[in-house]
Amino acid sequence: MVLQMFVDRIKVTAKAGDGGRGCVSFRREKFVPRGGPDGGDGGRGGDIILRADEHTDNLSSLFYEPLIKAKNGTHGMGKQMHGRGAVPKIVKVPAGTVVWDANTEEKAAEMKDREPLADLVRPNDEYILCQGGKGGKGNVHFKSSRNRAPRQYSEGEEGEEGIFIFELRTIADAGLVGYPNAGKSTLLRRISAAHPKVAPYPFTTLHPMIGVVDFPDYRRATVADIPGLIDGAHENLGLGHAFLRHITRCRLLLFVLDMAGSEGRNPIEDLQHLRREIDLYDTRLSQRPWKVVANKMDLPDAEENLTAFQRRYPERTVVAISAKESEGIEELKRDLELWLGENDVTERAPRDSSYAKAVGSGTCE
Repeated sequence: MVLQMFVDRIKVTAKAGDGGRGCVSFRREKFVPRGGPDGGDGGRGGDIILRADEHTDNLSSLFYEPLIKAKNGTHGMGKQMHGRGAVPKIVKVPAGTVVWDANTEEKAAEMKDREPLADLVRPNDEYILCQGGKGGKGNVHFKSSRNRAPRQYSEGEEGEEGIFIFELRTIADAGLVGYPNAGKSTLLRRISAAHPKVAPYPFTTLHPMIGVVDFPDYRRATVADIPGLIDGAHENLGLGHAFLRHITRCRLLLFVLDMAGSEGRNPIEDLQHLRREIDLYDTRLSQRPWKVVANKMDLPDAEENLTAFQRRYPERTVVAISAKESEGIEELKRDLELWLGENDVTERAPRDSSYAKAVGSGTCE
């Protein structure tokens, strides 16, 4: 079995095609011994175009080929024949890809404060990353009354080039946020057909997983299982930035808490710390609608901790579940549809159930 590497951030070098050179040529035919200049223009170099593709889910293809290069235009020819323009180089990237102009001296943490070059949110969105150079002019353009046999021509323009950073930000309606081993992956398995890895050790999930949740009346929503955060994630500890950026598009955040307090955790402190990490990473993200999912209610001390939690947050709706025992899952799905409906982010699905395997059709921006 071949395992595909998941890549959600990569630096690439791109070079558009150069324009073709103009031609120096003179008309030479029978009975026309001294014809005028007839050198054609060079062809245009190929553009590099990024296209969001619904069948691509990460940037692994560019990991092995980080140099993107388009073809050059061909040179002009005699008889005023122009060189052929190069076809554009189409690079398929997953929907949700953000493009930055790379600066090797800048820290990655500062990139969230800068405006990106492009944000390809929906499938088939396109962005011209580098434009190809214009073709050079043939000598036919240089003739005049004083210069009837010009030998001048122009070289084709060079295509644009640069170094860029591609960053994938997962598109989902809701994101599961919590500490490692809080039960996010198990929960995603229960509410969708996704099959993330589940194991009794931290950081089992190392990259986001998307699940499609089915609702009555043929409605659906996408939910992302975000890898577990740790204290200091906003400073990029424990790959914090790599994980946090995947919830920037989610309109609803679901904080999954270990309400049993296993591993010596305190659910109230966990929520406070998670909220603080998100706020320090991006204050706009901390203003998103959020709900609390109290997991592991099948373990001892969970009921007592839940009572204390609700006393601390009386205005906050808490859904108590046990993802391991599948308890409270249907109630959570009903509440999830209600919460997403308040933000109008659910989609009506086609009656053909084959849509359930589709990924990347969320409406987050």
